[in-house]
Amino acid sequence: MRLVLVFLSALLPFSLSQGRDPLAWLYTRQSPGYYYGSVQALTAGGGDCPEECDCPPTFPVAMYCDGRGLTAMPSIPSRIKYLYLQNNAITAVPDSAVVNATNLVWLMMHHNQLRSDVFLKLEGLERLYLQHNNLTSIPPNLPRSLRDLRINHNHIEKVTPADLEGMDNLTILYLHDNAVSDMGASLKALKSLTLLDISGNKLTKVPDALPEHLHQLYLESNSIDSLPEGFLGGFTQLQYVRMARNQLTDKGIPANTFNVTGLVELDLSFNKLERIPIVSTTLQHLYLQANQIKEFTLGSFCSIVDVTNFSKLQTLRLDGNEIDRRDIPSESALCLRQASSIEV
Repeated sequence: MRLVLVFLSALLPFSLSQGRDPLAWLYTRQSPGYYYGSVQALTAGGGDCPEECDCPPTFPVAMYCDGRGLTAMPSIPSRIKYLYLQNNAITAVPDSAVVNATNLVWLMMHHNQLRSDVFLKLEGLERLYLQHNNLTSIPPNLPRSLRDLRINHNHIEKVTPADLEGMDNLTILYLHDNAVSDMGASLKALKSLTLLDISGNKLTKVPDALPEHLHQLYLESNSIDSLPEGFLGGFTQLQYVRMARNQLTDKGIPANTFNVTGLVELDLSFNKLERIPIVSTTLQHLYLQANQIKEFTLGSFCSIVDVTNFSKLQTLRLDGNEIDRRDIPSESALCLRQASSIEV
């Protein structure tokens, strides 16, 4: 047993470095026949298991119906807390199927054919995966208990305040790879939100009233050409900002926008910047590759260069710009003394 635990602990950092979801083991099975051979119907504690699903006796609060070619929701026994329905062809969630699902906490329905008429009355639901469906808007009246909502890779064009109203518990929101062009102030109510991913949409500006407790903000692959005054000034916990593949120019970025303490990683690659923006000395990773930068400005990293004042920057990417290593001033070795990698 100890050997198995050591092996698993060694795998976790590898999976994270590869960009894999560390929670994937919770909603995928080991192999197609992993749970077969177990008792299919559990008569104690909340009803029988549907014939088309697996309910392993070793995990009686879970029901696995993923990858079965289902076109309709099976009836859910009341004992079930974790329901796996991904990789099917389900188009709707009727009330009759979830009427007994009063204990449901996780519902995995990614890779189905759900439309915008999805309606859920699951007051205790915390995790809802709806990515890779046919949704054109955020379903109405989602449970206010949600903490993790993944609705990326759909066809959503607009998000309104009513769509997310009352979701005080939501901490993770994946909306990336949709067709959202307008969000207004729809995010204002999300007081607990720490991770927001709205990359790969059609936004032309940063959404208004971003939640103040954000820790990670991902806005890549939109059409944003400017940032509002004090864009990052109101955040107390923000560490990761990614705005690669937008239309940002020097003119569209107010002075000292990124000179905020606490920021760990800033990605502005594949934009239209001609100068290196001023950043905080506490920033550790800065990505500026594939812009139009013509000058290496040391003052962007250190306003004063001496023994006690230096940048904490570890990674700096400037490749794909209009400068080369000869443009880096000699005194940069003192300012950027912790930089293990500078690419030009």
